[in-house]
Amino acid sequence: MTSAESNEGRGPLYRLYINRLRRRLPAESVPHHVAMMIDGNRRWARQLGYSSVADGHRAGAAKMREFLEWCDDVGVRVVSLYLLSLDNLTKRDAQELKDLLEIIAELAESLSRVRDWRVQHVGRAEALPPDLARVLAAAEERTRQNTGLHVNLAVGYGGRGEIVDAVRSIIQQHDERGGTLEELAASLTPEQIGEHLYTGGQPDPDLVIRTSGEQRLSDFLLWQSAHSEFYFVEALGPDLREVDFLRAIRDYTRRNRRFGG
Repeated sequence: MTSAESNEGRGPLYRLYINRLRRRLPAESVPHHVAMMIDGNRRWARQLGYSSVADGHRAGAAKMREFLEWCDDVGVRVVSLYLLSLDNLTKRDAQELKDLLEIIAELAESLSRVRDWRVQHVGRAEALPPDLARVLAAAEERTRQNTGLHVNLAVGYGGRGEIVDAVRSIIQQHDERGGTLEELAASLTPEQIGEHLYTGGQPDPDLVIRTSGEQRLSDFLLWQSAHSEFYFVEALGPDLREVDFLRAIRDYTRRNRRFGG
């Protein structure tokens, strides 16, 4: 590690290092689609002595707004944020879940008014409280014509559930056309399943980042990340810094992607 890399402050040297990192990123190698698993919000709140983990989730949401700006600034075109899993809807404490749903609604609303970003909800809207589902739908509709950074908000999301929903959609479509089960079995392809995922029509994530040092996928974009590169950051979600992000992008640009080969 260089002396510049060891300077973790927020002063002039830190900004110089940030600017140098950004300038040295080869534009043609920056990932098109980045998926982010923000983790460690609750740990962060407890370590700092907050009375409620909601403070951690709120800080994590604010960090995600920053993260999206960092992505936009270096030329990333699609970002997927894992905000709430299907499991979270049943396994989180009732008060924590209530707070988290409100924070997600506030984040979706605010992101729908930033730059020229397009917001899309990925997940099961029917599994969410109606108020949150309406906020997500409104954010999506408000930004439908935007052409800037495409932001996927994974809320009420599960990767295995998404694959099941995709297959159900294919079966329903095939049935409506009057096709037989044998014809469907013979014609089914990975590309067809991909088209029916929540992210259908989008490129698969090139890079998946997870904070807090955890190294697992947690049912996030299981199908789409089959050939993704992974980068794990030790920082807890709210502590993620721009330098951490830029180092992740730098690391990605130096990798030799094999796509399963």
